[in-house]
Amino acid sequence: MPENPLIFDTHAHYDDKAFDEDRHEVIESLPSQKVCGVVNAASNLESSRAGIELAERYPFIWAAAGVHPQEVSNTPENTIEILRGMLVHPRVVALGEIGLDYHYDTPPRDVQLDWFERQLRLAAELDKPVIIHDREAHEDTMRLLRKYRPRGVLHCFSGSPQLAEQVLELGMYIGLGGTVTFKNAKKPVEVAAMLPLDRLVLETDAPYMSPVPFRGKRCHSGLIAYTAERIAEIRGISVEELLSQTCDNACRIYGIAL
Repeated sequence: MPENPLIFDTHAHYDDKAFDEDRHEVIESLPSQKVCGVVNAASNLESSRAGIELAERYPFIWAAAGVHPQEVSNTPENTIEILRGMLVHPRVVALGEIGLDYHYDTPPRDVQLDWFERQLRLAAELDKPVIIHDREAHEDTMRLLRKYRPRGVLHCFSGSPQLAEQVLELGMYIGLGGTVTFKNAKKPVEVAAMLPLDRLVLETDAPYMSPVPFRGKRCHSGLIAYTAERIAEIRGISVEELLSQTCDNACRIYGIAL
């Protein structure tokens, strides 16, 4: 593992059941791996609450609250009111993850679109940044981002450099993770090469998407060191420069002072 300065993981799920057996041991080990910050992204109301509890317990964790597109059919009608209350919590820095997922087409697209718009309106009302999930739904995602023009991050970006340019034009940031290290990665490598350094953030999606050489194993925030090493290589810069700038970017997006 390369020597590195502080790591900021802009997207993890430490409330996930994959951490049930050793959640606090894993989290408590992160500062020794030079992790200075983590945003725990939610998938539904229950995980929003769990993320807030983690953020209250650990000073280097912040929470996002929101409903993932694959969870929206299971959420009560008063969800927006519940989220509005959560989003004023001082440890909640974003609304997310929200968006569209057309890979399985469940829930139906019209249901996903309705809840995505509801949550984008809430973000605008409260002036909160968003964490966007976009899987095989680029056209509709971009249409709604152009309509509402939120601040925030496109998480686990899977689009082309051309799509990345459109995201940048909206003033948003792009999150890259372990996929950039995969053997057959093409688009993530191209995007990593072309992004302005001040618009890039790093993420794990822990416990998912571990970078090589840990692909297929449970991911944690310390493994960003491997993703950062690959992106620095692609860009021809030092790992230290990359991690320093991406940490600054994360703090700027979420209004965090380390």
